Amino acid sequence: MGGSSTILLTGATGYVGGRLLHRLEAAEAPRVRCLTRRPELLADRAATQTEIVAGDVLDPGSLAPAMHGVHTAYYLIHSMDASGDFEALDREGAKNFAEAARAAAVRRIVYLGGLGAGDGLSPHLASRQEVGQILRSTGVPTIEFRASIVIGSGSASYEIVRALVETLPVMVTPRWVETAAQPIAIEDLIEYLLAALDLHDASDSVFEIGGAGRVTYAEIMHEYARQRGLRRRLIRSPLLSPRASRFFLGLVTPVYGQIAGAMVDSLRNETVVNSSAAGESFALRPRGLTDSIARALVNEDREFAATRWSDALPPATPRRWSGIPFGRRLVSSRAIRVNRRPPYAFDPIRRIGGQTGWYAADWFWRARGLLDTLRGGVGLRRGRRDPVDLRVGDTVDFWRVERLEAGRLLRLAAEMKIPGRLWLQFEVDPDGNGGTYIRQTTVFDPAGYVGLAYWYVFSPVHQLVFGRMLRAISQEI
Repeated sequence: MGGSSTILLTGATGYVGGRLLHRLEAAEAPRVRCLTRRPELLADRAATQTEIVAGDVLDPGSLAPAMHGVHTAYYLIHSMDASGDFEALDREGAKNFAEAARAAAVRRIVYLGGLGAGDGLSPHLASRQEVGQILRSTGVPTIEFRASIVIGSGSASYEIVRALVETLPVMVTPRWVETAAQPIAIEDLIEYLLAALDLHDASDSVFEIGGAGRVTYAEIMHEYARQRGLRRRLIRSPLLSPRASRFFLGLVTPVYGQIAGAMVDSLRNETVVNSSAAGESFALRPRGLTDSIARALVNEDREFAATRWSDALPPATPRRWSGIPFGRRLVSSRAIRVNRRPPYAFDPIRRIGGQTGWYAADWFWRARGLLDTLRGGVGLRRGRRDPVDLRVGDTVDFWRVERLEAGRLLRLAAEMKIPGRLWLQFEVDPDGNGGTYIRQTTVFDPAGYVGLAYWYVFSPVHQLVFGRMLRAISQEI
């Protein structure tokens, strides 16, 4: 898209919109403006050059300032999580947005809807397609992408699949698990949304988009389980009604009940690509299910590896013996203040393990090392390469240094035999008054229900041991 006209983005606090915002900023797109009901939620997420405007598509008067000078407007809003009639709210919001776009002479609207065809569409999918019709009805050229389930951490449909597979070794499933779908990776979806900026055809267009190949929801769950190393069995039951499915999903998944309910109703509809228009108009070749799930898992690991829990967690983190869920992982964190500057506060942390030991509950570490040795693991035999010097890749007893920022951060990945993956991270940050906060965080990625049982059974012991360790480190400074 030529010129310096503004791009308006709605839904920037949501799953797709947030990722599109970062790509637009990284691509140095023309000026980006975000319309949001709660500007404070974007204050720390958007780049300094991105404009944030308060507004609501249900408040027509708030839309005119946001539309001024806009060339392309992305409409990535839905009302499934709102109270009341979500179809009526979506209808009203789309009408207000399209009329404001027409009044401001916006050149193009880009909208993300849902795949599905026929007269038997669920209320959710029917509403998604009705919104596209409303946006086109006011005369503003509209590009509508219709997608199936999106594969990526944070996608509501993906989180439902993940929660079911991670939690249940045996799943009694309704008929909808055999429904055909064409899942698309979040990266490929974002690429389509970006490519719409350079589409020369100014007329209304509907593009059906999906990954490479059609699969059933049962195949999606089996593939996720395979890549996570989990054994799962699905037992079909025609007696499991949609109402029972909604109730069940509300118990075992992190998705809000109303959203889960609307999505269950949609699972009976096939969401597959029946048109070749997207392949003819865009030079994109989406990946298949196997690669999509693999990338989603790798991206989660990358995001966690780059996380500083001092920034991610509030200062007064709630103390829960079982930790805090972050996606499929469980996080337990604690902090303590010391009256020394960060380099001195970090000194005992970089000497941890080996001959120095773990500062507290030596009995626990010896017992844990012996148990690991008996199970064929590395135990405590490896020690450390050097009692003071520490580098990425070094072994520290049954841990390995995964990340090290001198004087600031140490991240250890466990190499003991446990039903999952475990990390231990230390961060030191100045408190602004000559002292330092030391934050100690454990992150556990459980391998199915056995991993969850391991975490919850040993959480009280871990709280005691790691809490004593942190206090002992503060006394060594």
